[in-house]
Amino acid sequence: MRIGVLGTGNMADALATHWARAGHRVTIGGRDAEKARRLAERIGGAGSGSPEAAAASGEVVLAALPFGAGAEVVRELRPALAGRTLIDCSNPVGPGFRLLTGGGPSAARLLADAAPEAHVVKAFNLCHEDVWRMRPPVFDGRPLAVPVCGDDETALARVHTLVRDAGCEPVAGGGLDRAGLLEATAALFIGLWVAEGADAQAIAPPLAYATGPGTE
Repeated sequence: MRIGVLGTGNMADALATHWARAGHRVTIGGRDAEKARRLAERIGGAGSGSPEAAAASGEVVLAALPFGAGAEVVRELRPALAGRTLIDCSNPVGPGFRLLTGGGPSAARLLADAAPEAHVVKAFNLCHEDVWRMRPPVFDGRPLAVPVCGDDETALARVHTLVRDAGCEPVAGGGLDRAGLLEATAALFIGLWVAEGADAQAIAPPLAYATGPGTE
Protein backbone atom coordinates (compact mmCIF):
# COMPACT_ATOMS: atom_id res chain seq x y z
CA MET A 1 0.00 0.00 0.00
CA ARG A 2 0.94 3.64 -0.37
CA ILE A 3 0.75 5.34 3.03
CA GLY A 4 0.96 9.02 3.80
CA VAL A 5 1.77 10.08 7.36
CA LEU A 6 0.74 13.46 8.73
CA GLY A 7 3.07 14.33 11.59
CA THR A 8 6.63 13.66 12.66
CA GLY A 9 6.15 12.65 16.30
CA ASN A 10 6.42 9.40 18.20
CA MET A 11 3.28 7.71 16.83
CA ALA A 12 4.26 8.58 13.27
CA ASP A 13 7.70 7.08 13.91
CA ALA A 14 6.46 3.90 15.62
CA LEU A 15 3.71 2.93 13.18
CA ALA A 16 5.39 4.04 9.96
CA THR A 17 8.46 2.00 10.87
CA HIS A 18 6.38 -1.20 11.02
CA TRP A 19 4.69 -0.42 7.72
CA ALA A 20 7.90 0.45 5.88
CA ARG A 21 9.45 -2.81 7.08
CA ALA A 22 6.37 -4.65 5.80
CA GLY A 23 7.07 -3.28 2.33
CA HIS A 24 4.56 -0.43 2.14
CA ARG A 25 5.53 2.83 0.43
CA VAL A 26 5.53 5.45 3.18
CA THR A 27 5.71 9.22 2.78
CA ILE A 28 6.20 11.36 5.89
CA GLY A 29 4.54 14.77 5.70
CA GLY A 30 5.46 17.60 8.03
CA ARG A 31 5.37 21.37 8.07
CA ASP A 32 8.99 21.20 9.21
CA ALA A 33 10.58 19.70 6.09
CA GLU A 34 13.84 18.88 7.86
CA LYS A 35 12.09 16.95 10.65
CA ALA A 36 10.10 15.02 8.05
CA ARG A 37 13.28 14.21 6.14
CA ARG A 38 15.09 13.03 9.27
CA LEU A 39 12.19 10.79 10.28
CA ALA A 40 11.97 9.28 6.81
CA GLU A 41 15.70 8.62 6.88
CA ARG A 42 15.49 7.00 10.32
CA ILE A 43 12.62 4.76 9.23
CA GLY A 44 14.47 3.74 6.08
CA GLY A 45 12.85 3.31 2.70
CA ALA A 46 10.41 6.18 3.32
CA GLY A 47 10.00 9.43 1.45
CA SER A 48 9.22 12.86 2.86
CA GLY A 49 7.52 16.06 1.85
CA SER A 50 4.85 18.52 2.82
CA PRO A 51 1.58 17.47 4.52
CA GLU A 52 -0.14 18.06 1.18
CA ALA A 53 2.29 15.72 -0.58
CA ALA A 54 1.86 13.02 2.06
CA ALA A 55 -1.94 13.26 1.94
CA ALA A 56 -1.95 12.99 -1.85
CA SER A 57 0.54 10.11 -1.93
CA GLY A 58 -1.37 7.45 -0.02
CA GLU A 59 -4.34 5.16 -0.38
CA VAL A 60 -4.14 5.33 3.42
CA VAL A 61 -3.21 8.42 5.43
CA LEU A 62 -2.29 8.27 9.12
CA ALA A 63 -3.22 11.41 11.05
CA ALA A 64 -0.55 11.20 13.76
CA LEU A 65 -1.53 14.59 15.12
CA PRO A 66 -2.43 15.83 18.61
CA PHE A 67 -6.06 16.37 19.41
CA GLY A 68 -6.89 20.01 18.81
CA ALA A 69 -4.63 20.29 15.78
CA GLY A 70 -5.92 17.32 13.81
CA ALA A 71 -9.21 18.72 12.54
CA GLU A 72 -7.60 21.99 11.44
CA VAL A 73 -4.85 20.21 9.50
CA VAL A 74 -7.28 17.75 7.94
CA ARG A 75 -9.65 20.57 6.91
CA GLU A 76 -6.80 22.25 5.04
CA LEU A 77 -6.03 18.96 3.26
CA ARG A 78 -9.65 18.08 2.46
CA PRO A 79 -9.26 17.98 -1.36
CA ALA A 80 -6.19 15.71 -1.17
CA LEU A 81 -7.87 13.37 1.33
CA ALA A 82 -11.00 12.73 -0.74
CA GLY A 83 -11.60 9.02 -1.18
CA ARG A 84 -8.68 8.02 1.04
CA THR A 85 -8.62 5.95 4.21
CA LEU A 86 -7.78 8.34 7.07
CA ILE A 87 -6.61 6.74 10.33
CA ASP A 88 -7.11 8.69 13.55
CA CYS A 89 -4.91 7.49 16.43
CA SER A 90 -5.35 10.54 18.67
CA ASN A 91 -6.46 10.57 22.28
CA PRO A 92 -8.45 13.62 23.44
CA VAL A 93 -7.26 13.27 27.04
CA GLY A 94 -6.40 16.29 29.17
CA PRO A 95 -5.31 17.12 32.73
CA GLY A 96 -6.71 14.76 35.32
CA PHE A 97 -7.16 12.16 32.55
CA ARG A 98 -10.31 14.01 31.52
CA LEU A 99 -11.92 13.31 28.15
CA LEU A 100 -11.64 16.62 26.29
CA THR A 101 -14.51 15.91 23.92
CA GLY A 102 -16.97 15.87 26.83
CA GLY A 103 -20.42 15.11 25.53
CA GLY A 104 -19.60 16.33 22.02
CA PRO A 105 -18.34 14.58 18.89
CA SER A 106 -15.40 12.20 19.16
CA ALA A 107 -11.99 13.22 17.87
CA ALA A 108 -12.49 10.81 14.98
CA ARG A 109 -15.86 12.35 14.12
CA LEU A 110 -14.28 15.82 14.11
CA LEU A 111 -11.80 14.59 11.49
CA ALA A 112 -14.64 13.06 9.48
CA ASP A 113 -16.54 16.35 9.61
CA ALA A 114 -13.41 18.24 8.52
CA ALA A 115 -12.85 15.94 5.52
CA PRO A 116 -16.23 14.35 4.74
CA GLU A 117 -15.02 12.77 1.49
CA ALA A 118 -12.38 10.74 3.38
CA HIS A 119 -13.11 7.41 5.09
CA VAL A 120 -12.08 7.86 8.72
CA VAL A 121 -11.08 4.86 10.84
CA LYS A 122 -10.25 4.99 14.56
CA ALA A 123 -7.41 2.69 15.60
CA PHE A 124 -4.05 2.50 17.43
CA ASN A 125 -5.12 4.79 20.28
CA LEU A 126 -5.10 2.50 23.32
CA CYS A 127 -1.35 2.09 23.84
CA HIS A 128 1.73 4.19 24.53
CA GLU A 129 3.92 4.78 21.49
CA ASP A 130 6.65 2.53 22.94
CA VAL A 131 4.25 -0.42 22.79
CA TRP A 132 3.85 0.22 19.06
CA ARG A 133 7.63 0.16 18.70
CA MET A 134 7.77 -3.44 19.89
CA ARG A 135 8.58 -6.04 17.22
CA PRO A 136 5.96 -7.39 17.63
CA PRO A 137 3.68 -6.34 20.54
CA VAL A 138 3.07 -9.79 22.01
CA PHE A 139 2.26 -10.38 25.68
CA ASP A 140 2.19 -13.83 27.33
CA GLY A 141 2.24 -15.34 23.86
CA ARG A 142 -0.76 -13.35 22.62
CA PRO A 143 -0.52 -10.61 19.97
CA LEU A 144 -1.91 -7.27 21.07
CA ALA A 145 -5.55 -6.85 20.01
CA VAL A 146 -6.35 -3.54 18.31
CA PRO A 147 -9.98 -2.32 18.17
CA VAL A 148 -10.85 -0.70 14.85
CA CYS A 149 -13.93 1.51 14.27
CA GLY A 150 -15.13 2.75 10.90
CA ASP A 151 -17.96 2.72 8.38
CA ASP A 152 -16.33 1.96 5.03
CA GLU A 153 -15.55 -1.71 4.32
CA THR A 154 -12.58 -1.04 2.06
CA ALA A 155 -11.07 1.36 4.59
CA LEU A 156 -11.59 -1.16 7.40
CA ALA A 157 -9.94 -3.94 5.37
CA ARG A 158 -6.91 -1.74 4.72
CA VAL A 159 -6.53 -0.84 8.39
CA HIS A 160 -6.93 -4.49 9.44
CA THR A 161 -4.02 -5.30 7.13
CA LEU A 162 -1.90 -2.55 8.68
CA VAL A 163 -2.74 -3.77 12.19
CA ARG A 164 -1.47 -7.23 11.24
CA ASP A 165 1.63 -5.69 9.65
CA ALA A 166 2.42 -4.18 13.05
CA GLY A 167 2.30 -7.70 14.55
CA CYS A 168 -1.11 -7.20 16.16
CA GLU A 169 -4.60 -8.65 15.72
CA PRO A 170 -7.47 -6.41 14.55
CA VAL A 171 -10.77 -6.49 16.42
CA ALA A 172 -13.95 -5.16 14.81
CA GLY A 173 -15.07 -2.30 17.05
CA GLY A 174 -18.16 -1.24 15.11
CA GLY A 175 -18.90 1.91 13.16
CA LEU A 176 -17.34 5.32 13.55
CA ASP A 177 -20.14 6.21 15.95
CA ARG A 178 -18.34 3.95 18.46
CA ALA A 179 -15.00 5.76 18.16
CA GLY A 180 -15.94 7.91 21.17
CA LEU A 181 -16.13 4.74 23.26
CA LEU A 182 -12.57 3.87 22.25
CA GLU A 183 -11.43 7.35 23.21
CA ALA A 184 -13.21 7.15 26.56
CA THR A 185 -11.63 3.74 27.15
CA ALA A 186 -8.20 5.28 26.55
CA ALA A 187 -8.93 8.04 29.08
CA LEU A 188 -10.01 5.46 31.66
CA PHE A 189 -7.07 3.13 31.02
CA ILE A 190 -4.46 5.90 31.06
CA GLY A 191 -5.85 7.13 34.38
CA LEU A 192 -5.71 3.64 35.85
CA TRP A 193 -2.21 2.92 34.57
CA VAL A 194 -0.63 6.27 35.37
CA ALA A 195 -2.55 7.64 38.37
CA GLU A 196 -3.38 4.38 40.17
CA GLY A 197 -0.68 2.01 38.97
CA ALA A 198 -3.50 -0.46 38.29
CA ASP A 199 -3.49 -3.26 35.75
CA ALA A 200 -6.35 -2.26 33.45
CA GLN A 201 -6.24 -5.68 31.81
CA ALA A 202 -7.39 -7.21 35.08
CA ILE A 203 -10.75 -5.42 34.81
CA ALA A 204 -12.18 -7.89 32.32
CA PRO A 205 -12.71 -11.61 32.97
CA PRO A 206 -11.57 -14.18 30.40
CA LEU A 207 -13.84 -14.47 27.36
CA ALA A 208 -15.30 -17.75 28.62
CA TYR A 209 -16.67 -15.83 31.63
CA ALA A 210 -17.79 -12.69 29.80
CA THR A 211 -21.47 -13.52 30.32
CA GLY A 212 -20.98 -15.16 33.71
CA PRO A 213 -19.55 -18.47 34.90
CA GLY A 214 -22.39 -20.50 33.39
CA THR A 215 -24.09 -23.45 34.95
CA GLU A 216 -23.36 -27.15 34.96
